[in-house]
This record gives sequence, structure tokens and C-alpha cells, in this order.
Amino acid sequence: MRWTPSFLLVVAACAGGEAKHTATANGETSDSVAKVAATPASTATPRESANAPATALVDGSHLKDAPATVRALYVNRWATQSRKKMHHLIDIADATEVNGLVLDLKDEFGLNFISRDSSVAKNAGHSGTIPDLPAVIDTLHAHGLVAIARMVTFKDSVAARVNPQHTIRKTDGSAWHDKQGLTWVDPYDPMIREYNIRVAEELARMGFDEIQFDYVRFPEPYPSLPQQVFPDAKGVSKPQALADFLGAACKRINAAGARCTADIFGLVTTVRGPLEIGQEWEKISPVADVVLPMTYPSHYPRGSFGLARPNAEPEAIQRIAISKAHDRDLALKIAKPEHVRPWVQAFTLGAPAYGPAEIEAQKRGIYAAGYDGWVLWSPGSKYDIFVPALEKTLVTRKKPYPPNGTATPAVANSTPKAAADSVVEKVKVAAPADSAKKPR
Repeated sequence: MRWTPSFLLVVAACAGGEAKHTATANGETSDSVAKVAATPASTATPRESANAPATALVDGSHLKDAPATVRALYVNRWATQSRKKMHHLIDIADATEVNGLVLDLKDEFGLNFISRDSSVAKNAGHSGTIPDLPAVIDTLHAHGLVAIARMVTFKDSVAARVNPQHTIRKTDGSAWHDKQGLTWVDPYDPMIREYNIRVAEELARMGFDEIQFDYVRFPEPYPSLPQQVFPDAKGVSKPQALADFLGAACKRINAAGARCTADIFGLVTTVRGPLEIGQEWEKISPVADVVLPMTYPSHYPRGSFGLARPNAEPEAIQRIAISKAHDRDLALKIAKPEHVRPWVQAFTLGAPAYGPAEIEAQKRGIYAAGYDGWVLWSPGSKYDIFVPALEKTLVTRKKPYPPNGTATPAVANSTPKAAADSVVEKVKVAAPADSAKKPR
């Protein structure tokens, strides 16, 4: 253990088992740590013993011992680089049902770790890295936490700058730019795919339990922007291209010992056919170990599912959207117990302001849809106001599904595809000054 002296004590205390313990934000050990240190290893209680999965994802033979049920917090680049903030977030996890952290390891600013692979390291960027990442991973595991590496995939302005020949083009052959003026790498490009897979494999070998692909999509083709040109498309559709990438990536990530997961737009669960960004449930779900829909209530147009103000109906939005995902998985004969793990809105975007009650409501909606796991998204990675919504221990809450043995009523067209395609991702939440804005 090489992070801080206090973490040496924590790891030593739990060498014989993943016991509950905390470290204070200023680095001093708390009384609970001392109690753990005094507890014989043989009597330590594993964190997940109350909720051990009955069935492992896939066949379980190639995966780490991470639990199927994951309830996690998102940690942005700047928070991962801060020992103080990481201590505090681990404190929250130690005191609650949270059993995982999603760390930014590759985002819009490049890599957040020092790679030993020269073909990867050249795309590092200039926004710093996590100090002593192996020690951070060890610390998360010592606290009984699932270590998840988030990777922004194709919205990669750093790789685009370093490899301009591998970007999306315009009809005149020049680089295409989105509304923010950013270039995107080409999802069809074999070199870009290989680069992302190599990053993922390296992180899996370092000890991450999961590799989570975000921005595994194409940019929005706004009519006001030039046409996007993909030199390597060769007649392959966007949904098939994303499925091909994820399928190849997941095989190699699984072989390296980690789960392979993918973030998708929330609308994908209820819209039949692909969105213009290329995401389609029936293409992505079969190739990923876990699918994470961004079913934020604030992102649904007024009138979705018959709700006048979706943002004011957090429980209903999660229940309907995730129930439909469950139905579609069952139609695909995918019955893995925690194959869908929704993102939960832990930020305010319009009225009403979100607090503990809205978090609890979203959780109820997810449990009613037959799943136990979720991840809180706060762009600034600030969760203190939401802690009252977190239970003290991780116990199963999901309801039997389908309810009464019948699938939920069809809601695929509750948000028409045309309307869905016109809805731009609205997670452009103004983050604190010490944090990046996170459009997803």
C-alpha cells in the first residue's frame, strides 16, 4: 500500500477480510478503524456476504470476484487526483450501501493515468494523472469497493489532435467539428478501436473490476452542421459498428479478467430502432456484460410516457424506462440478474431541485423494474446532500420481475423516435469551478 500512511493502517486492518472501516478526510484514522484493527481476521465480515450474487454474469469463469450488484458513485478526473476528495468519497461508501466507485481514467482531457504502452501514452494529454493509481485500486479493494474505470471512447479531442488522420471528416476531406468546436475520432476506424481496447486491457490488468465505455456513440448530426463522413464505414451501419466495437472490446476485457460495460442514452430503452447517434438496444445489450442507461428524468421531453413534467416524476421515469429495458432483455433471452444498471440523476437541471427525496424515488423506480444496482451521477462528484437517501448497508431491494408474471405495457413509442433524435443530451450541468463540465 503506497498512498498515505493512514491507508497503510486500513489495508493492514482488513488483510483477513473486507471489514467495514473508515478513514477521515484529513487522513487521520477514525475509531472505527481502530476497532477493525483490533478484530481478529477470522471474525471479519465480508462486505458483500449479505448480497452475494446467485448467478455470476456471463459464466463467471473469467471475471474477478466483484459482486453482480453494484451501487456506485461517479468520480470525475479532478476528484480522482485529490487524496482529500477520494478519502471523503470512500468515507461515504464505508458508511452506506455504496459498494463501488466509477473513476475517470480516460475522458475528454485524455488519459488520467500513466500508461506503459507507448502507443497509448502518446495520447495522454496534459491534465495530470491520478497519483499512484495501483495504490488507489488497492485501497478501493481493501474497502470492499468495486473499482470501475470509466473511458470516454469516441469523443476524444486529445486523440483527435494527436491523430488527425483518424477523425470524422467533412465532404471536402477536412476535419468535422461538433457544436463545441471539438473533433471526434472515427468510430469506424480500426486504429481508434484498437487504441481504446488497449487502454481498456491495460486498466483491466492493473486490477480494475470493470471497464465502462462512455460516449460509445456517434456525434449528433445536427442539420446546422456539415455532413459527417466516415472513410472506413464500407456500408456498415452505425449501430452495427458500435456493436462490432463493443463485441471485440468485451472479449478482450473479459480475457483480461474484468467486466465490460457500456453507457447509453436513456431514450434507447424505449425507442424502437436506432437513434441517429447509432445506439440501439438490440445491438448493444447482447454484447455488453452490463448496460448503463442514462435515464435522468430531466432528459425526457415534456409529455414522455404521458407525464407532463418528467423531471418532477423521478420514480415513474426510472420505473417505466428501466422496465422497458428489462422487457427487451427478456425478449432477447438475456436473463443475467444485474445486466441493467441505471444512472441516477444526482444533480439539478430545471425544477424541482433534486435532493435526497428524488434519489430515493429513482431508486424505488429501479427496484420496481427488477434491478438492484445503480450509479449516482454528480458532474462535480459532490454527494453530501444526497447521503440521507443512502441506506446504511447493501441489501437487495429489487422486486420480482415481470410483476405478476406479465411484462409491462408497451411504451416503445411513448417518446416518438423523431422526437428522441431531436433531444440533445442535456447533462451540460454547470459543475463547480474545480470540476469539468460533463456533457454526455
